[in-house]
Amino acid sequence: MPMKFFPWTALSRAARGAAALSVGAAVAVSTLAIPATAHAEGRIRVAEQFGVVYLLLNVARDQQLIEKHGRKQGIDIKVEWKQLSGGAAINDALLSGAIDIAGAGVGPLLTVWDRTRGKQNVKGVASLGNFPYYLVTNNPKVRTIADFTDKDRIALPAVSVSVQSRVLQLAAAKQWGDQAFNRLDKWTVALPHPDAAAAIIAGGTEITGHFGNPPFQEQELAGNPNARVVLNSYDVLGGPSSATVLYATEAFRNDNPKTYRAFLDALAEAASFASANPEAAADLYIRVNKASIDRALLVKVLKNPQVQFKIAPQNTFALAEFMHRIGAIRNQPKTWQDYFFQDAATAQGS
Repeated sequence: MPMKFFPWTALSRAARGAAALSVGAAVAVSTLAIPATAHAEGRIRVAEQFGVVYLLLNVARDQQLIEKHGRKQGIDIKVEWKQLSGGAAINDALLSGAIDIAGAGVGPLLTVWDRTRGKQNVKGVASLGNFPYYLVTNNPKVRTIADFTDKDRIALPAVSVSVQSRVLQLAAAKQWGDQAFNRLDKWTVALPHPDAAAAIIAGGTEITGHFGNPPFQEQELAGNPNARVVLNSYDVLGGPSSATVLYATEAFRNDNPKTYRAFLDALAEAASFASANPEAAADLYIRVNKASIDRALLVKVLKNPQVQFKIAPQNTFALAEFMHRIGAIRNQPKTWQDYFFQDAATAQGS
């Protein structure tokens, strides 16, 4: 039976919008030397991607927590929300001045931190929590990453930039040595999580693997009897880790201290809410994202003991060391605090 290719015309409306924004952001960036346009206190533009890993931002948006904490700082904050797909698009938008707070994986953070050191000085703001990321396949012949062949395609949000791509490279380096870290890269393709999940569940497309995030990975496992977990990011990184983080330029942080503080305080409150109220958080996620997901499945995801809502980054340095070792970043971080801003709210990070 001939291989069917996943129809790009079937992309969801959200994914098409994200793709359009991605192209627009990429065109807007001509050089890293262009500084982001400064603006006064009281305005913040936040970019997120897809998945329940962005739940804290959903909570902050739904409950208007940034605005609430802004009033405590004595300012009225106008919050703008944008949705993109992939770390490359997120980084382009940040460097072009289209957004103030970027939401993406640790991999994209390290990439842009390295590229802007001594220029815009982009650093991490906070974590969005610890979530295990699964590499899921619907190919019955694939049990480990060593079983993938040129007949397989592994979907992830951004090739060679996303945290999923970097964790896959680290897994390959552990399997075959650092010199073969990119052995699987030729079989990876960029695809938004909703569409990659649809391909894994449906089967019969060129997409036979998806390195995703919650809840898409759980939907795949529940929706296709052939789907199985090939890799868990926690196993590769040596324990719970903050795969998805928020970051900003040094100028935005310095020029908007009250807005920045209100944003951090809002995140902390959102983390407390999600930790204490997983069922209410599930309802909020479904409502805000207009998500077609089984509520019981989502609640199960949020109650997973491996999921931890905290804003201090955890276990990010192993990936940073690896990326420097293979030449993905030129600057060698001595500690996680080299690529995160130092704040009391995130002081217990790693």
